[in-house]
Amino acid sequence: MSEIASARINSLPSHLAQAHAPPSEEAVFILTASQLKDIITQALQPLQDRVSSLEEKIDRLEEENAALRLKLASIETTEEHDVTRIYTDIAYDRQRLARLETRGAAPAPTAPPQGEKTSDRITKLKDYLKSRGSGATFHEVERLLDIKPNQMTKLVSQLDKRSFEVFTRSGDGRQRVLRLKAQIISRER
Repeated sequence: MSEIASARINSLPSHLAQAHAPPSEEAVFILTASQLKDIITQALQPLQDRVSSLEEKIDRLEEENAALRLKLASIETTEEHDVTRIYTDIAYDRQRLARLETRGAAPAPTAPPQGEKTSDRITKLKDYLKSRGSGATFHEVERLLDIKPNQMTKLVSQLDKRSFEVFTRSGDGRQRVLRLKAQIISRER
């Protein structure tokens, strides 16, 4: 009977016999919990190092980003001030140009009306200065025209500033001198 029993056991279907048999190619390990923990720690350590280096890099990049944002904000503020200043300068320039254009269109200012005596005095003064060839002090002109100092001041205010000039003498700063300005005369050939 033992032969029959052994034949029946050996006669199990082949697919069931293979399912219960351990595979010969795969190795089976038995590890303790601490050994498994060490293996996992060793496998995870490079990943943890990589994550920490990436976190440091992110922190450094965030600091650089914040610094660049501050710099950009200061540049934008400076740019706004510069643009405002330029626009203000342009506005002032336009106002000055408008004033100059309106001034050019306006008639030339006329000399205040002169009396007959004043005109005669100015003509006499002009002839005297031409004949002399140089300037004359206010006192000399007062004696020449027989006028008082306050009349002399009024006469000087009536003179054409394009033809006459008043200056103080270099040696004595108290004496004021009146002279004709040099005039350029064009000669046609």
